[in-house]
Amino acid sequence: MNSLDQIVIQAQADFAEAEDAAALENAKAKYLGKTGQITEQMKGLGKLAPEDRKVQGAIINVAKEKIEAALNARREALADAQMQARLNAEAIDVTLPGRGRSKGGIHPVMRTWERIEAIFRSVGFDVADGPEIENDWTNFTALNSPENHPARSMQDTFYIEGNDTQGKPLLLRTHTSPMQVRYARMHKPPIKVIAPGRTYRVDSDATHSPMFHQVEGLWIDENISFADLKGVYLNFVQAFFETDDLQVRFRPSYFPFTEPSAEIDIVFGSGPLKGRWLEVSGAGQVHPTVVRNFGLDPEKYIGFAFGSGLERLTMLRYGINDLRLFYEGDLRFLKQFN
Repeated sequence: MNSLDQIVIQAQADFAEAEDAAALENAKAKYLGKTGQITEQMKGLGKLAPEDRKVQGAIINVAKEKIEAALNARREALADAQMQARLNAEAIDVTLPGRGRSKGGIHPVMRTWERIEAIFRSVGFDVADGPEIENDWTNFTALNSPENHPARSMQDTFYIEGNDTQGKPLLLRTHTSPMQVRYARMHKPPIKVIAPGRTYRVDSDATHSPMFHQVEGLWIDENISFADLKGVYLNFVQAFFETDDLQVRFRPSYFPFTEPSAEIDIVFGSGPLKGRWLEVSGAGQVHPTVVRNFGLDPEKYIGFAFGSGLERLTMLRYGINDLRLFYEGDLRFLKQFN
């Protein structure tokens, strides 16, 4: 047995003894590295005569191929062993009973959202959706809110660092009314649309949340009156609360984006809330300045707008007395609605 055969046998033995990839690479270097035994054999070919060099080179190559084959075989064996160990460690006992996955449900506020959309779609209103990050002009200026209006204070509004592409301040919208502007500037009258969505204000207590939901309604045409507003809203609350035994009233109020303006109250003729007037919405005839910001002629077009809180309507529908229950994630509370 020549020295090359001994090198091959020794390499095979060293590879077989390697217990992990690192040990195997160390063993490889002993034979195939820059100073390895096979590499040294190759370097010695330069000292031989041309005829002997060719013969000896072929013999060395055969030995090198045998060592590389042993090396690759051990690599595969180690990889298979590692995979098998991982499979054993991560094995699932299929004899155990399966883990049940509880059935999800719709949040009560989302139920109200979907219900409102369905009611207003049934009487010809579109549903609009838009950005929750608004600019100052769309959220305030276009809706006739002056620069010194309290709502522009950082104590009432969440402002965001930076400005939009036109240099206007950015903020989390304080109502969904900006969608009235956006929608009206993209559509021609008659305009009948509601805009439900999330809104944000710096407020938090039993009846207020920093994030809450609103639905805005807008109807613009050439001859729209408060009578239309009353009819639409009365139809809505009767459908929403599933009773004809209620009334609505309009109390004079003030909003910068409507003139005249009113608070809308409802009273039930029966049930636990019987006889109590409850505020459910702010409304009014759209201010001429706002109509002009819609891109319309206020001398030709007129209409009404209203805004209602989804949480408020949900609380009245289900008899809930603390708004914070909606956001605590208590399954005992949420399961009642599913």
